[in-house]
Amino acid sequence: MVCFCGAPACAVPCRPSISNILLSSSRSLSPGLSNDVSLASPFLFSPLSALRASPALSCRAHTAATPTIREICSGSVPEHILQRAEEIGYVFPTAVQHQSLPLLLSGRDCVLHAQTGSGKTLAYLLLVLSAIDFHRSAVQALIVVPTRELGMQVAKVARALAAMPKEYEGTRTCTVMALLDGGMLKRHRCWLKAEPPQIVVATIGSLCQMLEKHSLKLEAMRVLVIDEVDFMFNTSKQVHLLRKLLTSYSTISSRQTILASATIPQHNRFVHDCVQQKWTKNDVVHVHVNPVEPMPSNLCHKFVICSKKERLQTLVYLLQKDTPKSGIVFVSEQSEKSKKLGQPPSTTSIIEFLRASYTGCLEVILLEEEMNFNARATSFSELRERGCLLVSTDIASRGFDLPQTTHIYNFDLPRSAVDYLHRAGRTGRIPFSKDKCSVTSLITKEERFVLQRFENELMFQCEELVLESLTN
Repeated sequence: MVCFCGAPACAVPCRPSISNILLSSSRSLSPGLSNDVSLASPFLFSPLSALRASPALSCRAHTAATPTIREICSGSVPEHILQRAEEIGYVFPTAVQHQSLPLLLSGRDCVLHAQTGSGKTLAYLLLVLSAIDFHRSAVQALIVVPTRELGMQVAKVARALAAMPKEYEGTRTCTVMALLDGGMLKRHRCWLKAEPPQIVVATIGSLCQMLEKHSLKLEAMRVLVIDEVDFMFNTSKQVHLLRKLLTSYSTISSRQTILASATIPQHNRFVHDCVQQKWTKNDVVHVHVNPVEPMPSNLCHKFVICSKKERLQTLVYLLQKDTPKSGIVFVSEQSEKSKKLGQPPSTTSIIEFLRASYTGCLEVILLEEEMNFNARATSFSELRERGCLLVSTDIASRGFDLPQTTHIYNFDLPRSAVDYLHRAGRTGRIPFSKDKCSVTSLITKEERFVLQRFENELMFQCEELVLESLTN
C-alpha cells in the first residue's frame, strides 16, 4: 500500500511493522480505487485520487504568501481570543495551522497529521474557542488526551487563550476543566452539577468514569478532539473506551471531530476506517504536513557504541561534553519479570548515578508512570519552569511541550521508529526550532541494526561518535 500525501515527490510505503493502529485491519481496500485530493492556493480542491468508501482529503503546502492567524480566523474566532493569541505571541501560522484552520473553521472533520511541535494544539484550540457559546453553561467541547501531563499542558494553553484582555473586562468568558487521572473527581462532579464548563480536557479513564456515573453529559458537545490518536488506539487499556466514546456517547452528525498526531502509520487505511467505523463524517479531511521529512531538519542524530556496563559512565561523559541547556534521558519501562524479582527500575539506578557523578549545573529530576500523580505534577512543573535534566520513561515522549530542551539521550533504544520519532520530537520545537539540537542513542553493537531500521523508516542519518575519541 502506498501513502499519497498530495506532494508529487512523496510516495512512501506505509510500513506495517510499525502499525497496530487499526481496529479493522483485516479487510483490504479495493485495488486501484484510492482517492487523494491535493490542496492548492487559495484552498481550491483538485481531485487526484481517493478512497471509494471514504472521500477523505489530503492537503499539501502551497507557495502563496502566508496570511496571519488573525486574517485566517477573522469572522470565525472571537476578537478577544485573537487578541489574546497575539499577546501570547501567536501571530503567523505554522504550516499545519495555515492548511487546517480554514477547513476546521468551515466545520469539516479533520485528521491533523504533522510533526511534533508543529502547532496542532493551537489549531484545534482556535476551532474550539470559535465553536462554543460563551453564554451557555454546558460542555460544548471535549479534548481527550492520553496522559495527565499532556492534559495539563493543553488546559493551560486553553485557559491562556480564553483569558479576557483588560479592555474586555466584564465580558463573559469560558471555563476550562481538566478532568485528569489522579484528580479529585468528587470535586469535579460538584463543579459539573453546579455550573458545567464549556471546555473539558480529559484522560479517557477519568472521562468514562464521569460518563458512566452520568456526572458528565455530552448532549451539547459541538467539538470532539482526540489528541495523540495513534497512541490511544495502540493502548489496550484505552482503545475500548475510546471506541465507545466515538460511537456511543455522541454521534458524528452532532459534532465536529478532530483526530491529531505526529504519527499515523498506514494513514490512508486509518482515514478509511474513521469513515467505516463512523468515528468521523464521510468528508473527513486528512491534513498531512511534511510527509517526506517527519522530523525537524535541525536535529542532529548521533550514536555511541558501548557495552551495557559502560553505558552510565558514557552518559555522564556526554552530558559533561554537551552541556545541554535542558535535556531528557529516555529509559525503557521496567519489565514485568524485573518487577516480580523485586529489582529496582533502571530509572532509579540512573538517577542515583547521575546525582553522584554528574557535575553539571542542571538539576536531575525523575518522571515515570509508576510515580504518584502529585510527584509527577511536581516534576513536570519544575521542568517547565527551568532547565533540568529529566530522566523519564516514554511517558515524556508524547505531547510534552518543552521548548527549552536541546538534547535527547536514548539510554535505551525505543521499541519502534514511531517511539523514536516522538522522543526526538521533544527537542527542536517551535519557537526554538532554529537552535541546533541533538538526539544521541547509547547502543551495543548488536543494536546497531535496530537504529539503522529507524533511520530507513524515518529518513534520517545518524553520526557515530567513537568512544575512544570521547575519552581522550
